[in-house]
Amino acid sequence: MRALRSVLTTRGMAFFLSGILLFLAGVILGFRDITRFGVLLVALPLISAVLVRTRKTRMRIERHTHPERISVGQDAHVTLSFENVSTTTTPIFLAEERLDYVLGDRPRFVVGRIPPGRVRAIDYAVRSHLRGRHHLGPLGVQVQDPFGLANRHAVLQGTAELVVLPAVHSLSSNRQPSAGVGSEGEQAHLIALHGEDDVTIREYRDGDDLRRIHWPATARTGDLMVRQEDRPAQRRAVVLLDPRPSAHGGTGASSSFEWAVTAAASVAVHLCEFGYAVHLVCAETVETSRAAETMTADEILDVLAVTAPRDDTGEDEILRAAQALAAAGGFLVAIVGPHGRDVTSRVASLRQPGTTGLALVLDARTFGSSEADEAEPHVDSLRLAGWRAVAVERDEDVAHVWAVLTAATVGGSR
Repeated sequence: MRALRSVLTTRGMAFFLSGILLFLAGVILGFRDITRFGVLLVALPLISAVLVRTRKTRMRIERHTHPERISVGQDAHVTLSFENVSTTTTPIFLAEERLDYVLGDRPRFVVGRIPPGRVRAIDYAVRSHLRGRHHLGPLGVQVQDPFGLANRHAVLQGTAELVVLPAVHSLSSNRQPSAGVGSEGEQAHLIALHGEDDVTIREYRDGDDLRRIHWPATARTGDLMVRQEDRPAQRRAVVLLDPRPSAHGGTGASSSFEWAVTAAASVAVHLCEFGYAVHLVCAETVETSRAAETMTADEILDVLAVTAPRDDTGEDEILRAAQALAAAGGFLVAIVGPHGRDVTSRVASLRQPGTTGLALVLDARTFGSSEADEAEPHVDSLRLAGWRAVAVERDEDVAHVWAVLTAATVGGSR
């Protein structure tokens, strides 16, 4: 009876039990017509169950997402294609796409009959307010007989992934901090950022190629001047993301860690657009040894899409990786939480003399943490070490904080 109940619908079970009751009543009372009607009511759901269970169809399922990578809050359109690879027409069936809960409600749709060798496509949209790699599928299918007396449930295997990137905010670009050793404020020298030769003029030296003489400069100065073509060095930047759970507060999309990820993504993309060679230092890049490599904006966003808080025991490796990169000079951006004055001191020591360091210290208490320290003492420690540092409270806009930070003077206040 339990197996029969799993196949028959509520209507089918009502038919079946009513048929048994009428059959028994007809036999006891001696009414043959009632008995025959009872047999019909019992047989109809049983026949339907057999037909539903024995009818086999084969389908190939494909999923295509447009686009394959989206940002938080954006829509992605998924095309679900059903190809009938069997020799018979498929029945009408109800399909339900199984999704990660962050993508919203499961889409349900009725799929009509598909002739052999034909394809039917159905579109639906998903949106996520949480970054990460989210699964689409598998597909649950329910087939019923025409009378709705019996059904069959099946799961069609096959999944796809949708990458949801952290949100990227447009940051102000009216003032670009220094990237190299020897310039505390603005960039000291003009640097070509697109890989072309940087042409400068100098005095002629014995052995110089006469074809490189710059005649306008020679006529202006009265001395032989030649062109010197040098390949400029690309500006470097290091973006440090604090993954310690004890340094962050809140949960979900409103947590301080998610704010930090959004800020790191926005800053990294901003710096890449201005020609910086960007190193991302976080738990994932340190584990895979990618922290020592420069990364493109897309590569950085892919890493930040899946980054997660890590145990505090890994902070030493992250700081060592940042120290190795900072020792070579370059522009530093640290997004950290206020927990552990010793950790803040080590972060402060990353800035080399003559370089610029910007620090965003998240006030985890405003995000809901009861264990984090006050942010201001950590901000003061970083400022004393020559950083431009600000405390960030919940609901503050990334672009506004960046504008305030880049407009500050070294050691100044907000």
